[in-house]
Amino acid sequence: QVQLVESGGGLVQAGGSLRLSCTASGNIDSINRLGWYRQAPGKQRELVATITVNDITNYSDSVKGRFTISRGTAKNTVSLQMNSLKPEDTAVYYCKADRQMGTLIIGPGYWGQGTQVTVSS
Repeated sequence: QVQLVESGGGLVQAGGSLRLSCTASGNIDSINRLGWYRQAPGKQRELVATITVNDITNYSDSVKGRFTISRGTAKNTVSLQMNSLKPEDTAVYYCKADRQMGTLIIGPGYWGQGTQVTVSS
């Protein structure tokens, strides 16, 4: 089992910045990819960005050039720096940990409890 704890959400005006952090604990040797997903009211949960233990990153088109995902010096932490925020970025942001083999994600992964990000216009 892997436990994930997120922090850093909040309320910000459009154009502002926020930084989200996530720390994994437990059987962290079983995971090799960390990422952020978000879910806005009435919408499906969607990928925001992921990063592997080899620092390979992947971003959704909607956040490319504005958001940056990074790992801490300890492999069990991941951050999401969000700049130039837009009202449409408003959502609950979830940290997720996965085991990836090649292009395949093994199993359902592990989810954090989520942190609210609200961007006012």
